[in-house]
Amino acid sequence: MEGLDDYDLGDYTQDNGTVENLYQNVTGAFDGSIASFSYSVMIINVIISLGGFAGNAVVIWISGWKMKRTVNTTFYLSLAISDCLFCACLPVNIGYVMTSHWPFGPVLCKLVSSTLIFNMFSSVFVLVLISVDRCVMAVFPVWSHNRRTVKAAVGVLVLTWVLSATLTVPSLLYRSTRAHGGATECYSDYKHNSVHRAVVLARFVGGFLLPFVVIVSCTAILYVKLRRLTIKSTKPYKVMVALVLSFFLCWIPYHTVVFLEVDIRKHDLTLVQTGLAVGTTLAAANSFVNPFLYVFIGNKFKQTLRRSLMQRMEYAMAEDGRTLTPVSQSVRI
Repeated sequence: MEGLDDYDLGDYTQDNGTVENLYQNVTGAFDGSIASFSYSVMIINVIISLGGFAGNAVVIWISGWKMKRTVNTTFYLSLAISDCLFCACLPVNIGYVMTSHWPFGPVLCKLVSSTLIFNMFSSVFVLVLISVDRCVMAVFPVWSHNRRTVKAAVGVLVLTWVLSATLTVPSLLYRSTRAHGGATECYSDYKHNSVHRAVVLARFVGGFLLPFVVIVSCTAILYVKLRRLTIKSTKPYKVMVALVLSFFLCWIPYHTVVFLEVDIRKHDLTLVQTGLAVGTTLAAANSFVNPFLYVFIGNKFKQTLRRSLMQRMEYAMAEDGRTLTPVSQSVRI
């Protein structure tokens, strides 16, 4: 995760200040009451990491092994894998924020710090695929029935992950480590504000604006199509709508604050730092929320989860019964 203190602020100093003074202002911003806010954010991130990893692991187990492999389960499996990988890397970032020291070297600095951006691209691209898939099913049912296969879905997902990784390359290129104040920092060295602005704009357009336009367009087409149907069942679309709303609500604050950060001299440092903490936490929370949406909205997923857990409990009890029976007999003997 990227915060204000992760950037090389050499190009952003005010005319009457220095880089050292700016760093002091940033680090001092969390003294007193704001320090408790910082700790609260860290606790929330720990909960997101643990709960998100466990929840998405369950989704991977259910959609990957317990449910029939369909195009929908393939899409949701990809989304869960992306969220699970991010939640697995989140504790490293949490430890770095708490200790202000990066002991893992420049390679892991680049990889771990880029997981949030990769998760953003891969998640929103899968949501675009789900929206387009639903739209094509409604508008071209015959063509969709003949061409809509799991194999095709896997092929498109592979291309999606490659595209997500490609768009994450700037995070890898400009992420670096350096010694500062007796510790090692993992920070984004954009060199010039113009580069920083270009990266932020590309993330916003590719990871938010264009997907938003495509998804809204598909949703509008679906809405019109459903109104014309005699059977107006919306159950198949509840999970899709919930996932889309969750993604955009969680990511809007992040993109808003990152745009403010590009022109840091025009805004209050404490405000931007606090906004980044909240925005990044909300963006991370999207990976935590998704599994709950599957359980509470997806009836098939809920039924499969309940049935699988009951089967495992019955199996465990049966195993206990089989192992206890010979022992009881031997006692009687």
